[in-house]
Amino acid sequence: MKTKKIYKTPDNYYFRLHHIRPRFKNDIERILLMVSSAVAEMPIQQKEQFDKSLNKIIKGFPGNVVRTDKTINNWRTEISALFSLILYNLDNETEGPSEIAKRMAKNQDLVEFFKLFCYSFQYPGGHLKSQETKKLIERGIKFKPAHYILKLLYQANKGVETPFGINKAEVTHCIFNDTRVTVENKDVKETIDLIKSNREQGFDYDWKGDVIRYAGDIMDYLYYANLLKKHGANYYLNPVEMGAIITFVEKDPWFNLYDKFYGKSVTNEELREAQNKWFYYVSNLSVKANFETDVLAFMGIDKNNYLEIEKKATAIAITEFKNKITDKILKTKEIGDAGENLAIGHECMRLKNGGREDLIGKVVYLPNYLKMGYDIRSFELDSDLRLIEVKTTISNTDIDFKSFHMTENEWNIASSMGEKYYVYRMVISRSSVKLFIIRNPVNKYKSGILDVTLSNGAQVNFDKRAGKYEKILIWQK
Repeated sequence: MKTKKIYKTPDNYYFRLHHIRPRFKNDIERILLMVSSAVAEMPIQQKEQFDKSLNKIIKGFPGNVVRTDKTINNWRTEISALFSLILYNLDNETEGPSEIAKRMAKNQDLVEFFKLFCYSFQYPGGHLKSQETKKLIERGIKFKPAHYILKLLYQANKGVETPFGINKAEVTHCIFNDTRVTVENKDVKETIDLIKSNREQGFDYDWKGDVIRYAGDIMDYLYYANLLKKHGANYYLNPVEMGAIITFVEKDPWFNLYDKFYGKSVTNEELREAQNKWFYYVSNLSVKANFETDVLAFMGIDKNNYLEIEKKATAIAITEFKNKITDKILKTKEIGDAGENLAIGHECMRLKNGGREDLIGKVVYLPNYLKMGYDIRSFELDSDLRLIEVKTTISNTDIDFKSFHMTENEWNIASSMGEKYYVYRMVISRSSVKLFIIRNPVNKYKSGILDVTLSNGAQVNFDKRAGKYEKILIWQK
């Protein structure tokens, strides 16, 4: 039996990059969504109190009630350090939500969130402890993995008929752990040639999980960002995201506050000061970058077919949709409004099917500034009010979406309205739109059916006992 040849990064160029790996990596989209929704509602306060409040929220996540305080603290640290959801003010020792946390809470767009994360992520960065950052600086590391990987794939796919993809092992051993790339910024064409040559010569790689995990994380995050698609072990550029990919290739923002320490002796205190500024940099960069998701392209919907469907909508629904469409492409900053409009169309059709077309014209959307505590005023078939709060999320994968956050005002209105109050939980993924309807959430909480953490509003976790799935109804004449 012929022994496989294994490619290894040459010893004199080997330096293994690593970063914090969240303990919730296998459930990362759901957890990040829950945390950002909760953090965005939290006021700026003293660090000790902020951490205590956030720990209470994390403790309320399904499965966390039995976890130790140390584990909960680790979760909070990982969420803060890696994903920059929290800003710490050194001057008065307070903490509060970052702009990226507020943005995800508002847009409920995990795809955009991972684009922003990949766009800013670099070595060195504030996501590492000071002693680890010092090692990177001493070795001369200056590297932005997502930018390099996308630039490599963009170059490799120029003028080719068969798409060129790469796997996690190739990224690990030919890019991540090779200082010719991470220190010397090796031209992507040379790296492409190396990968092709290894394939031609029949080289394999060390695929063990603990070896490829860090490069593998970045590839997964690029996939969650919808920038890469996956076939088998290989990752390829996602052509529907070419605009965002070109932004990565042509623009390469760099956090430069560590640059002054290269070639010098540096203290941990100096590094900690730079580290704190890192989180403000990431937060501000999230405001400047524009990575809103084209929902139609994301779902693979033909725009011409969509326009045909649009023509069949009710006068109410079509007016609302057109207010939220720019050049016929729905943007994710409007994803909450899109969910509300889908819900309006659903309500119109439900009333029609129930023989109450006379109520359709009375179904209205209540804008947020009115602070009504719900989004839509609709009706039961007996003319009683149905007040609907719509919670909409967009995710690259078909996540378990059995959670949502309600503001304090929404929870209070739900409490006073009782059976009239509904939550429509909607998730848009590549393959589907899911709708789960919960009636009278406060009563279900009091009855032990809903798992609710009351802190800066209500973090709600639910299962199938809490309500029912319904197929989204599209109005047709």
